Amino acid sequence: MTPRVKILAIQAVTLGAIVGGYEWLAHSHIVYEGVVPSVEVLVPALLGAIGDPATYGNLWYTALEALGGFAIGTSLGIAIGIVSGAKRWVSAAINPFLDGFATAPKIVFFPIARLICGTGPASKAMLAGLSAVFPVAIAVAAAVRRINPIYVKVGRSFRLSPWQMATKVYIPALVPGFVNGMRIGLGLAIIGTLLGEIKLSDRGIGFLAIDHYNHFQIPPMYALLILIFVLAVGLNVALGQLEARQRQLRER
Repeated sequence: MTPRVKILAIQAVTLGAIVGGYEWLAHSHIVYEGVVPSVEVLVPALLGAIGDPATYGNLWYTALEALGGFAIGTSLGIAIGIVSGAKRWVSAAINPFLDGFATAPKIVFFPIARLICGTGPASKAMLAGLSAVFPVAIAVAAAVRRINPIYVKVGRSFRLSPWQMATKVYIPALVPGFVNGMRIGLGLAIIGTLLGEIKLSDRGIGFLAIDHYNHFQIPPMYALLILIFVLAVGLNVALGQLEARQRQLRER
């Protein structure tokens, strides 16, 4: 059995165990039956969500907020990470703030985002950006510190400008750490967007999920959560493939 087949087998067994455990819980009467609907109830609800045009309209709205905020947060995270990783005194000065903000729940900034950006999509995008910027900055700073000092010395010997040092030396060398930070930041950006939509929104997947909850439409709510999970896994896999591709290019 090849390693690839072993991985697929383990993944299939794990997925089967999760589904089997869930189905057992649904029929065990440990929790109320309506709270944990069985798979035979979830499948029609999932197919209904996939076939509902409202799902895609709200999904598009959430994607714009999450990806817009993620793009802004990633750009800021790269800039902060490069500066922090390249200069030890900058790192010593700002690392306590980075670590503190990185561990703080970003939903506490939502009232500030509402005051600054209003109740529209900009406030959710701001929350997504705040969620993404810190893991990206920390990952990029760590990657910059691992760069071979010879590359930096060569760049300085050619009197490269700060912009040239960033684009010619730092960024090409920090792709692996950058991609890892992006994977974490993207997940947090999606979470931040959904939390913002649950708190205050009239559109988006988060709004749709909490609307189902408020009307005790539990199977449709679970169906949306499954869709969100599948899409998030797909994006994470795509970033993982990007990292693997970059690794292959470096090894050639």
